Amino acid sequence: MRSMIWKKTGWAAAIAAWTLMGSARPAEELTIEKVGALGRIPIAVEGYSGEAAQVLRFDLEIAGFRYVDRSQAQYLLAGKSVNRVEGALTDLVSGARLFSKAYTGATLRVQAHALADDVVQAVTGRPGIARTRIAFRVTRNGVSEIYVADYDGHNPIQITRDGTVTAAPCWAPGQNKLLYVTYRFGNADILLHDLNTGRRAFVARYSGSNISPAASPDGRRVAMILSKSGSPDLYVANLDGSGLRQLTQTPGVEACPTWSPDGRWIAYSTRLGGRRVLAKVPVSGGAPKRIPTSGVLNPTEADWSPDGRWIAFTSQMGGFEICVVPAGGGEARILVSGEDPVWAPNSRTLIYVRRAGGRRQLSLLDVFTKERKDVARSLGDCSQPTWAR
Repeated sequence: MRSMIWKKTGWAAAIAAWTLMGSARPAEELTIEKVGALGRIPIAVEGYSGEAAQVLRFDLEIAGFRYVDRSQAQYLLAGKSVNRVEGALTDLVSGARLFSKAYTGATLRVQAHALADDVVQAVTGRPGIARTRIAFRVTRNGVSEIYVADYDGHNPIQITRDGTVTAAPCWAPGQNKLLYVTYRFGNADILLHDLNTGRRAFVARYSGSNISPAASPDGRRVAMILSKSGSPDLYVANLDGSGLRQLTQTPGVEACPTWSPDGRWIAYSTRLGGRRVLAKVPVSGGAPKRIPTSGVLNPTEADWSPDGRWIAFTSQMGGFEICVVPAGGGEARILVSGEDPVWAPNSRTLIYVRRAGGRRQLSLLDVFTKERKDVARSLGDCSQPTWAR
């Protein structure tokens, strides 16, 4: 009976709300109270050891699962991790075997990530994120370079060696390419870096600042902030920088563009009446519209969730707070202290920057359960994360 109660009030509520987030209901019908208020899915995990056990726990807990004894669990994941990872997932209430698999090739770590993704898919019907990648900036002694790593921070690879300030990495969706800003050539210029070939090409190299690149969901265009006409304004161009068009023309400072998943809108931060606010403008051109963020001040560093439902952003009110608001605007909800949030492809997990021990640390946050986990911390001061989609 205890498992049945969990099924009705705990894990099922979490799954139902997660499914709702991806449904066809208009964003304005959603209530912000659903965020950060859901229970974890109880699972018992048996038979694993060493690195595979650690990877599975990290992946499943950040995906909304809670490790419990078999007597309290709705699901049982049983297997082994000697020479290869094996796993069988069973629903303990219905008795149904959901899958039984063995994983070969790559490393045990990769195999464990694959098993975790399969558990998430089987239980929730949504793809897992354990095998996704992130890019971010690492700063040491005043020099910052761009790195790429697994989503949990493992297997980091240094991408740039400019010996100066590089910043604001952004994945081009569907492509193994990064946009970022470098000061290597004496100015803030935007480059497109092909990770397969190592080839780099200028996207924006105008007089003044060329900053904050944001690739469109189809990977064909880029939004960016340029000051070539005086004050920093929002521009859009093809991914290679051709076909440049100006979308805003204000005396204020525009910053941090982010695309709607349908590619029709670009949200950004600006100033209105002396206050920092969020706004959006049609990519085709037209008048900007404000995105209300009731309850918090000075929103910036916005990121639109891939399912189109939410915008995460940083609010500065004495300290820095990670917030979410429905994409159409409304009451904002503070989730955790930190800055620069970016959505995972699942529209459930955020990666963000928090201050820890005098330096910046990348952390993952499950928005529904508020489970937080730090990524690998061996690289030093890390910031400006971006998630491959």
